[in-house]
Amino acid sequence: MFPEEIQRIKEQINTKKIEIWWQDESRIGQQGSLSRVWARKGTRPRVVRQRQFLSTYIFGAVCPDRDIGCAMILPQCNSGMMQIHLDQISQEIQENHYAIILMDRASWHTTEALNIPKNISLMPLPPYSPELNPMEQVWQQLRKIKLSNTNFKDYDHIVDSCCEAWNCFCDEDGNINNLCSRDWANF
Repeated sequence: MFPEEIQRIKEQINTKKIEIWWQDESRIGQQGSLSRVWARKGTRPRVVRQRQFLSTYIFGAVCPDRDIGCAMILPQCNSGMMQIHLDQISQEIQENHYAIILMDRASWHTTEALNIPKNISLMPLPPYSPELNPMEQVWQQLRKIKLSNTNFKDYDHIVDSCCEAWNCFCDEDGNINNLCSRDWANF
């Protein structure tokens, strides 16, 4: 299915230079993830888990071939925020290139209300298949690096931590390419 879709899109555009991007969003907040911690053998370390409800969303996209990513920290997860993110991705696409963005079928991804930029096509992944989207592993890495077992003071602290985690992940050469490349997505 994927190669046929790529071929169909190639026939509709006037460039042969196509970039494959992966997109997803993740909620980060005070009731965040717990993960393992180092402790002396035979002890049971305690980790404080917050009960407050402040949170935000990271809208992220990566292009493994170029080893780049772009993200926005946004207060809500809806079609308006998705439009802002698509416009940002559109600006990251190389000149004379066209992007195919693979994403899940969330309602804010498939709505007719989106104004898709001219250098982008959206390609939904099959339903109920988060394992096909490598952005899920990006979120795991961000939680592992900076975002789990964290007590956030306020909303600004959540946003700053999200920015720091994203930048830390993307700034290391090869991280995106190594984690997000998929053989079946090469054409």
